[in-house]
Amino acid sequence: MEGRYIDTPFLPNRDVTAVVLDGRASPVLTNNLKRMGIHIVKTTCCKEVYDAISYHPDILLHPVTSKDIVIAPNVYNCMKDTFFSLGFNPLKGDTVLGRNYPQNIAYNVARLSKFAIHNWKYTDKVLLRLLEENQVELIHVKQGYSKCSICIVNDHAIITADPGIARAVERYGIEALLISPGYISLSGLDYGFIGGISGLLGKNRLAFSGYLRHHPDYGRIMKFLDENKMNPIFLSENYPPDIGSIVPLLQMAS
Repeated sequence: MEGRYIDTPFLPNRDVTAVVLDGRASPVLTNNLKRMGIHIVKTTCCKEVYDAISYHPDILLHPVTSKDIVIAPNVYNCMKDTFFSLGFNPLKGDTVLGRNYPQNIAYNVARLSKFAIHNWKYTDKVLLRLLEENQVELIHVKQGYSKCSICIVNDHAIITADPGIARAVERYGIEALLISPGYISLSGLDYGFIGGISGLLGKNRLAFSGYLRHHPDYGRIMKFLDENKMNPIFLSENYPPDIGSIVPLLQMAS
């Protein structure tokens, strides 16, 4: 398929042509992405983690560079050929994921330009080494579900419901909109996370898995996106499901 690699993971500067998506994502979501000409790489099930997150891209893998993608050993053999076929370099992580926190957070790193955000006590060693080799600055937070908790708006702005993350990133000059937790569905749990329903589909296009009008901070979120020149795309009219992030892979060549 056509497309060029994204220089800075998670931050495309052109319209996206391929994404990684939860293998259980609804037909409404997948069809709306396909209508935009976006190829979908679906994740496979990781049976070792609990069911609600067993297909979540941000639990199973992390793109470190434009081509290098670290994948949990649990699903590496099932997914590597798909990434090879798209010209990527899939790398097997060292940490085998387990069912519960913190055994399931090793790859849940949030990436924001030159910064990476995680609880570095639990990060996969292969992933951590590659981040350091690529001179990515590490921001430590207590919250191990870092990518789940962070909606990436651009290279200097995020949305999160985690006060600790907001405080940590603001010390590095990153603007953080702190919102109320909840109002996001995640099967079997009280609620999901804002990062898990979102992903950039272009320099000024931020997709959400559902409509946010039920969120009490809807107005503040829309204002924040407008201030950052970001156009929201709602992939369904339903209550937003946490699908483990929409991970951009490829973008238009020009």
